[in-house]
Amino acid sequence: MKDKKIKNVFQEGAISSEFIANSIQKHQSKTNIGAHNIFLGQVRADEIEGKTVTGIEYSAYEEMANLKFHEIREATFEKFELTCMHIYHSKGLVKTGEICLFVFVSSPRRRVVFEALEYVVERIKADVPIFGQEMFEDQTYQWKVNS
Repeated sequence: MKDKKIKNVFQEGAISSEFIANSIQKHQSKTNIGAHNIFLGQVRADEIEGKTVTGIEYSAYEEMANLKFHEIREATFEKFELTCMHIYHSKGLVKTGEICLFVFVSSPRRRVVFEALEYVVERIKADVPIFGQEMFEDQTYQWKVNS
């Protein structure tokens, strides 16, 4: 891994639809790509013990988290025939209805993007040390438990 630079995948706040659209548009000139697949993680307005979630405040030990993202990226390229892959995760407050995780994979073949995307998202949820505090309408917080 010393030969590849570890990228910072974190963005402050929600990931905008304009950012997502620009990422897609940039790949139209890559004519060796036959398929893309995208995962968008969105903050839900869950009801917990009678209170509604209004947002999630994300934090992470960024150096360690970025290293894990890098390891997942490298393992995914070894396992699947991908042309490219991009991962972005929010830090800070993301309100309900906003995007907090954007994963974008591309390949010459469609079947590969389905399998690769599921692999990446499951590895992120299991392995990356990102923490979220759910914020409720009464401005109280509790640590989020991933399901």
